[in-house]
Amino acid sequence: MVRSNTRLIILAGIFCLAGINLHAIERPSDKYMTQKSVEMQVEDTSQFIGKVKAPEIPAYADWLNTGKTYQMSDFRGKVVILDFWTYCCINCMHVLPDLKKLEQKYPELVVIGVHSAKFTNEKDTRNIRDAIVKYGIEHPVINDYKFELWKSYGVSSWPTLVIIDPAGKVIGQASGEGNYEVLEKYISGISRTFEAKNQINKERMKFPQEKSERRQMTFRYPGKIEADSIKNRLFVTETGRNRIIVLNPAGKVEEVIGSGKGGHKDGSFEQAEFFHPQGLVYQASSDKLYVADTENHLIREIDLKNRTVRTILGTGHQAQKRDEAGKGTQVAINSPWDLAIQGDQLRIAMAGPHQIWTMGLRTFEAAPYIGSGREDLQDGGYEDSNLAQTSGLSTDGDILYFADSETSSIRKAAKGKVETIIGHGLFEFGDKDGNYDQVLLQHPLGVCFHAGILYVADTYNHKIKLISTEKQGTSRNLIGNGKAGFANGLASEAQLNEPSDVVYLRGKFYITDTNNGEIRVYDPQSGKLE
Repeated sequence: MVRSNTRLIILAGIFCLAGINLHAIERPSDKYMTQKSVEMQVEDTSQFIGKVKAPEIPAYADWLNTGKTYQMSDFRGKVVILDFWTYCCINCMHVLPDLKKLEQKYPELVVIGVHSAKFTNEKDTRNIRDAIVKYGIEHPVINDYKFELWKSYGVSSWPTLVIIDPAGKVIGQASGEGNYEVLEKYISGISRTFEAKNQINKERMKFPQEKSERRQMTFRYPGKIEADSIKNRLFVTETGRNRIIVLNPAGKVEEVIGSGKGGHKDGSFEQAEFFHPQGLVYQASSDKLYVADTENHLIREIDLKNRTVRTILGTGHQAQKRDEAGKGTQVAINSPWDLAIQGDQLRIAMAGPHQIWTMGLRTFEAAPYIGSGREDLQDGGYEDSNLAQTSGLSTDGDILYFADSETSSIRKAAKGKVETIIGHGLFEFGDKDGNYDQVLLQHPLGVCFHAGILYVADTYNHKIKLISTEKQGTSRNLIGNGKAGFANGLASEAQLNEPSDVVYLRGKFYITDTNNGEIRVYDPQSGKLE
C-alpha cells in the first residue's frame, strides 16, 4: 500500500530512538513511498543541530563500495544521509540521481545506503553487489539483512532518508522520493551551522568501487529480449552498456544501436544514446523497434531500415503525476519498463506509477490505460484495479498478460477487466509450484505468451516457470534448480542468475540471464539449456 498524501513535519529528535521509547517493527512495512511525504521546516539554526545520538551500525552488516568497515564515529565532521532502500524498489531507484547531485555539490556529505531487503533473494550480499554495479551506485552501502538498523530508526517504508549532523546526532527523516529541495536546504543549513563552530570537514571522502564477482560477462546486465521471426533475429537491451544489440540465433552480433554513453541523444545508430533501457517490442510491418528507455523516462523508436533513433514519447524528466495524458514529447512519463503492441496501440508497463499506459502508434497520444496508481494487488475494472511495479508484458493479440513484480504475480487484462492468474499480495512470495492457492513466485520480471502457455522469468527464484493462462492458474518449473549460478545441461538441473526475460523464436526459447551477462538458449526437443 502506498502512502502518498500523508504530510508530516519532522523536527530535530521528534522520532524515538534507542533508549527513548524505541519503536521497533517485526518486519518491513508493505509501503513503498512514491511521493515525498515529509517536510522538514527550517526556522532557525537549532533545527540544524540534532538531539539524539545516531544508533551504531550493526557489526554483522557487510560493507560494500568501501574496502573496509566503518563506525558512525568515523564520520564525525560530516553530514551523513542514511538511505534505507531495497534494490527491487523503483522508487528507491528514483532517489539515486538526487543523492548523486547532492554528493557532487557538497563534499562534506557522506551518503550511506542501508540495504534492508524486501525479498529473500535480496538479502544476499553478492546480489546487492550486482545491483550496486548495475545501477552505478558510488557511495558506501551496508547489508542490514537482520533489519536492526531499520528498527532502530523506526523506518516503515522504502525509501526513507535519515539526516545525521557532524556531531553524530539525528536531525530527522524524510520518506519517499522528490525530496531534493528539502534535503539540500538541510545539508546547506547544517554545513553553515557547524562551520561556524569549526566542526565540519569539507574534504571529500573517497571510497573504492565494487566490481561484480560473477563470471566474465558477454553482455553487461542484459535486460529484455525481443524476437523477429521473419528475419530470424533477436534484439537485446544491454542495460549495463546503455545500448541495444541485434543478434542472430547463434549469438553473433549483427548490429549495435547506441554509442554506449548514457544519455538521450537521437540520431544515427552510432550517435544515439540511451540510459539503462529495458523493454522492447518489434513491429514487422514497419521494420521498427520500440524501446522503453527506462532511466531517461522516454520511449524511443528505432528505424532499422534507415538506422536511426528518435524519441516519440516523454520529456526526458520523470513525471510527478500519474494521470496526466498528453502527446509525444510534450508529456512526461515515469520509468517505462516493458512494451507490447495490440493493434495500433503501444502498451507500456509504467513501473514508476504502477500503471500500464497506452500510446497510439500513429497519433502518439498517450494516457493511463490500466491501474489506479495505488500499489497493491486488486482486480477489477481497468481504472479501479491496483498494480504493483508492472515489469513484463506479452499478448496473444486480444489479452494482455503482465508480470507485477512487487506482488510476485502474473495477471491478465481483457474487455475492461483485470484478473490475477498467479499471486497473493505484496508480501506473499516464495518458490512453490502447483495450483493457484499453493503457487508462489518471487519478483518475476518477464512473461512470454506462446502456444497457449505463459513462460515466466521468475527472476529472484532464478527459474523459468510455465504458467497456465486461465484465472487461478497452475505453475510448474521448466528451467533452473533455484540456485543462483551458471550451469548448462538438463533444464531442471541448469542454473540461471536473476533472469529478466524470455522470448520464443523458431522452436527455441531465448533468455536474458541478467547477472550472468548471457543470452541462454533452451531447446524443448532436447530439454537442455545452453
